[in-house]
Amino acid sequence: MRFTDRRHAGRSLAEWLRSPVDDEAGAAGTWPYGAADPLVLALPRGGVPVAAEVAREFRAPLDVLVARKIGVPGSPETGIGAIVADEPPVFDRRALQFLGLAEDELAPSVARERAELHRREDLYRRGRPEPALTGRTVLLVDDGLATGLTALAALRHLRRRQPAHLALAAPVGSRNAVGELSQEADRVLVLHQPDHFRAVGEWYDDFGQVSDDEVIALLGTSSSVA
Repeated sequence: MRFTDRRHAGRSLAEWLRSPVDDEAGAAGTWPYGAADPLVLALPRGGVPVAAEVAREFRAPLDVLVARKIGVPGSPETGIGAIVADEPPVFDRRALQFLGLAEDELAPSVARERAELHRREDLYRRGRPEPALTGRTVLLVDDGLATGLTALAALRHLRRRQPAHLALAAPVGSRNAVGELSQEADRVLVLHQPDHFRAVGEWYDDFGQVSDDEVIALLGTSSSVA
């Protein structure tokens, strides 16, 4: 299974989510993953076009949860941790040990990514307060799950805000990430879990970067942000 782009992936994911996954799910065509005041949260930037299609399908409000990956020094694309808001970083401790890295060595990277996180929060929110989550059904959406570190940090942050039901959804993801994240969310819903997974982008024909302008536009044209 391959996706043309993130919009196509979002439509495919939304169509799949419409169908009951198990006996607890609702009827096709309804919000199937908990009925309490649903909210779709996207992990920007790549998760926003995907989440926008899901929110549109279920007529649910769309908002963003900004998280940032902490990369390995000298290889920033290789994630070794992640941050959300002003909370402490979540690190892959096995990877730290394997690479012989201490957390304090990554402090400059954490500070740099924290500054970018706050820049994006200010840009995307434009003065809007964060949505209230207590007692709500929250569906966190990304464009794919590789290591799952960013989603892990996001789920732990969201859990502390006491939603009634917390689910994670993505069009594609590694089986290892899905297994580990299933311990953090009430449900992890991944459309395609290939046997051989190397990177999220290999499952997209177009995996170009999503711009800030596109994120802002999608948030502005989605169903009401709440």
